[in-house]
Amino acid sequence: MAAVGVAGAGYVGLTTAACLAALGHDVVCTEVDESKVARLSRGEVELAERELAPLVRDGLAAGRLRFTADVSALDGREFVFACVPTPTGPDGSADLSAVEAVLAALRPAPHTVLVVKSTVPVGTCARIAGTAGIAVVSNPEFLREGHAVHDFRHPDRIVLGGDPPVVERVATLYAGLDAPVVRTGHASAELGKYASNAFLALKLSYVNLLARLCERTGADIDAVTRTMSLDERIGPHFLHPGPGWGGSCLPKDTRALVASAAAAGVDLTVLRSAIEANDRQYDHVVARVREAAGGRLAGVRIGVFGLAFKAGTSDLRDSPALAVAGRLADAGAVLTGYDPGVGGGDQAGPVQRVDDPVLAAKGARVLVVLTEWPEFTRLDWSQLAAVAEGDVVVDTRGVLDPAALRGSGLRCVRLGHPA
Repeated sequence: MAAVGVAGAGYVGLTTAACLAALGHDVVCTEVDESKVARLSRGEVELAERELAPLVRDGLAAGRLRFTADVSALDGREFVFACVPTPTGPDGSADLSAVEAVLAALRPAPHTVLVVKSTVPVGTCARIAGTAGIAVVSNPEFLREGHAVHDFRHPDRIVLGGDPPVVERVATLYAGLDAPVVRTGHASAELGKYASNAFLALKLSYVNLLARLCERTGADIDAVTRTMSLDERIGPHFLHPGPGWGGSCLPKDTRALVASAAAAGVDLTVLRSAIEANDRQYDHVVARVREAAGGRLAGVRIGVFGLAFKAGTSDLRDSPALAVAGRLADAGAVLTGYDPGVGGGDQAGPVQRVDDPVLAAKGARVLVVLTEWPEFTRLDWSQLAAVAEGDVVVDTRGVLDPAALRGSGLRCVRLGHPA
């Protein structure tokens, strides 16, 4: 059993703390928000993560997990995990102020290893190791929101970057997990995380552009992506068109990679183009909605289905749904929205939020599906059709059955298919 400290109790930090405690380690997790510390100490988890709440309660009950706002609790720990945000700065680069704050507050023992799970630009861990006099290992996270505990316990890979003896010490923390371990240097581990997220963004932008081409040529995007997915070099993942990509990782990581590459004298033109294509995708969705509304949006009521950036989470950060909603509102549309995972407050950006899908559809000329919640396939669309003003559903996620909607008296418009 190792003495572990975790700085930060967000998605990554809380999952890391709870899962390491479940692996038998003695874990203290620090968090600057004292009210969150109090809730977590009572076993109250607000994140919509499967298995996380019981895992936290089990760790508390076993005495292997505790929470505190006192950062000095990290002092002397054998391993300290930095799991703090690295948001996009004004110039597109990663803002490392939270990581620097952890480092400034840390009073390490001679044997302490700083394990950086936060996504940081290439060169960060080497710089810290060289200036702070502490052993550092880059251990980027690859956790999907809504599946974080599963991804920690069943990872595709565990990446550890640093000096080999220190890397081996950190590797022992993950004993019992069945996954390949990539042992490498700081720079390769850091870049490996950015490269992975950027590649996913590239695939998503590409398939969205293909969907537009299908709309113009009469091709079927489902048949096109099926053809692609059966090639083992391509695979089936991230080949579904949508309103754009977003969330807490892809937007900031792609911009940070472009910025760090530029600083190194490399122009990642293909990634810059993917970012620009994603921004244009929001406008494309607005154009499809405008077309469905009869050519104008000013004063038109739109029913929005889905606000979170993806199904299975309540996270609104960089949500494509809200990006599209913002552009619809700028065009004068009046928006009422429903999301089964988003509560609290009456507004979500420009959208008047309601807790009943019927209220979202009431009086709407167009209904728009912007998040791929499976719950939407089980809605009573005949009831929604009865209260809506129009008869068109723009399904940007391809989750609905057009034939079933026709039976409800609704016409389904899908990305990648002619209107």
